[in-house]
Amino acid sequence: MTPTLVQSHHRHAGTSPRVDLCARARDWAEIQERMLVPLYEAVYERLEVGRHTRLLGLGCGSGLALLMAASRGAVVTGVDPSQPERLALARERLLSHATGSSRARGDARLVEGGPADAADPDRPAYDLITAFQPIGCTAGDSEGLSGLLEAAAPLAGRGTPVVLAGWGPPERCATSSVMRVATKLADPLRSAGSWRPALRDDLEEVAHRAGLRPDGSGRVACPFGYADVESAARGLLSTGLFDAAVRATDPVQVDKELTEALHPHRRRDGTVWMPNVFRYLIARTP
Repeated sequence: MTPTLVQSHHRHAGTSPRVDLCARARDWAEIQERMLVPLYEAVYERLEVGRHTRLLGLGCGSGLALLMAASRGAVVTGVDPSQPERLALARERLLSHATGSSRARGDARLVEGGPADAADPDRPAYDLITAFQPIGCTAGDSEGLSGLLEAAAPLAGRGTPVVLAGWGPPERCATSSVMRVATKLADPLRSAGSWRPALRDDLEEVAHRAGLRPDGSGRVACPFGYADVESAARGLLSTGLFDAAVRATDPVQVDKELTEALHPHRRRDGTVWMPNVFRYLIARTP
């Protein structure tokens, strides 16, 4: 069946008018999102995602993780309350998969809203919930996630795995040195949104607040590789991690200092390479 996009009334709040959201969504989908493919693959392998899986993806964005699960035969639903530009790209991807692959199953669904908007009493319960947007890199980036997980838990059966993702230790993430640009340029009186070192128990704290039971974790190498410095800057800006810096200064200043921070990671052939480690936590619903 063809994927459907379920509309809701959740819209952006406080978005800077200087950000081209459509261009940024495209940069995320075309440049940055693929850096997390090893993370998605590791989780799907460990949890044996396949034709038996009914997956709910929270903050699904442009849908690459959903597409990979659907390619394994899973029935997928993605929700995202605040990024309609990325969600539109996810719809394009899943439409192409549904019409061009014999492995497509069921009706992939994309919902602009939260977990409650994805509830459907006529469908079986979800048996996997993912929240792949990495946390633990900027101050306040986990705010609201516990509530999102609490809202999603009733849509799944008891003991359903819930996957959270986060940045690894700063000393294992070469990109951390580049992220410090965001902190240097952001308003020091407003710490929310500025870079901070990932903490060891970031994911566990979110899980506990949501009433979930941690049940295993893992680390995955996710190197960030780009064709050149310009592509690297566009990819990193697409994450939104530099938005606070843009608001406190201006896009030109942020782009200049970000480009300078990337130069130590530039190789002789002009490509940019930054080894990173990401962490995932598997928790269980009560």
